[in-house]
Amino acid sequence: MVKNLCVLGSTGSIGRQSLEVAAHLGVPVSVLAAGHNIDRLVDQCRAFRPKLAVTADAEGAERLSMALRDLPIRIAWGEEGLLEAAAFPETDCVITAIVGTLGLKPTLAAIAAGKRIGLANKETLVCAGELVMAAARERGAEIIPVDSEHSAIFQCLMGCADRREIRRLLLTCSGGPFFGMDREALTKVTPRDALRHPNWRMGPKITIDCATLMNKGLEVIEAMRLYGLPRERVRVLIHRKSVVHSLVEFNDGAVLAQLGTPDMRLPIQLAMTYPQRLPGLVQELDLTKCGALTFCEPDLDTFPCLALALECAGAGGTACAAMNGANEAAVGLFLQEKIGFYDIYERVSQAVEAVPFTRSPDLAQILEADRLAREIAGRISV
Repeated sequence: MVKNLCVLGSTGSIGRQSLEVAAHLGVPVSVLAAGHNIDRLVDQCRAFRPKLAVTADAEGAERLSMALRDLPIRIAWGEEGLLEAAAFPETDCVITAIVGTLGLKPTLAAIAAGKRIGLANKETLVCAGELVMAAARERGAEIIPVDSEHSAIFQCLMGCADRREIRRLLLTCSGGPFFGMDREALTKVTPRDALRHPNWRMGPKITIDCATLMNKGLEVIEAMRLYGLPRERVRVLIHRKSVVHSLVEFNDGAVLAQLGTPDMRLPIQLAMTYPQRLPGLVQELDLTKCGALTFCEPDLDTFPCLALALECAGAGGTACAAMNGANEAAVGLFLQEKIGFYDIYERVSQAVEAVPFTRSPDLAQILEADRLAREIAGRISV
């Protein structure tokens, strides 16, 4: 089990649940990093008494410093603060719960410092998976996924010494709030509609991604990077109840699945306790009350964001970074009610087409593809 924790993105959904788990396990938290929710960060600092707290900008740092002037907590801000937080000497585990590509550089910094990474920032592997996994191998840093689906695969593979035994990975997907609706109905949905996820409590960006099914496309890319598999060996299945979190099919035909109640605190805790399993906060799964567990193929025509993500997964290179950056920008506009539901796909598709493609990019090329895609997709008139 880890001995000391850093939580990047501590005021978001995953960050808050990570702190619940840390408190339950009695794991000290030496570093908290958040964005602009200073009031919540103040409360967290008073509860966990970290040695370092990081905010998004100088204004937030000043507010935090004033609110915590009676406590010996050092305050930092911006990218420099995040990089310091990720490599903080006293911590041995970093929960990367920052949304978007903002989490890429801190994750690389944590890897360089030899930390265990509780990876909840899927965009890091989507945009720069080859670089990140190569760095982790070089530094001997553990990457333990916190996404429920990738944690499920991780658990199914705990006894698998040879990854060549894997036939394919089966990623389950709830289908989001719009499962079964047709394109005409989806043209009229609002952000409020899209934020009503049937099974999970998450932040707004990932919840919209679940509504478009883009989130599952991002997870396909993440799985490819984590487990070194080509696109054709990662499959998506709709499973409405979110009881089966994912499955692994082996060469001999055996299929292993991980089941559990839909509660992110289970994979979060495993990232902290692995290889141990300790009593947790999650309600036990009662199989007698689950009912039928059904599976079906996703509707790629109605949810073209998933189809686009699968195309980018096959292409690799900067296509994945461009798609991810454009999606973040487009989802932001949708949440502000400046564009419609299907405009997300249109903008992301146009950005992926417009950004120059590089097959084996370095970090600078990845970040430039991300920047340019955001700029294209974020224009009010495309």
